[in-house]
Amino acid sequence: MTRISLTVDGARVSDDVEPRMLLVQYLRERLGKTGTVIGCDTSNCGACTVHLNGTSVKSCNVLAVQADGAEVTTIEGLATDRQLHPVQEAFRECHGLQCGFCTPGMIMQSIDLLNTNPQPTEEEIRLGLEGNLCRCTGYHNIVRAVQHASGQAEGANA
Repeated sequence: MTRISLTVDGARVSDDVEPRMLLVQYLRERLGKTGTVIGCDTSNCGACTVHLNGTSVKSCNVLAVQADGAEVTTIEGLATDRQLHPVQEAFRECHGLQCGFCTPGMIMQSIDLLNTNPQPTEEEIRLGLEGNLCRCTGYHNIVRAVQHASGQAEGANA
């Protein structure tokens, strides 16, 4: 067992973990952060995307011990004072979800994209989300939601 300490959604946690435990397993099984979805265990789908020190990562591709000392934000940590994060709200308003399975990862990746490129083109949005798979929506409303969150007219007219 290895002792780790990290901050998850603003709360400091310390725990003993197996060195081979994945961050996604730690978040879900130990901390109850079930919004971080296990989709493929191969880092292909992006459903498990979280922010590690402010940058999106696929948590099925990161060991919990690698997050020692880090700050992790999950989908549950985005809303503040019972108000959705603007990207969460944009996904709701633009119907950027269908079954909802990929939605947490899409939102986390979209936030990272907008943090690095506040006014992305449609092509840049599609490229920025290419590591996250959706099997339901065809991506049109997801792209509109990101445009809406960035204040661009195409998404704002949803």
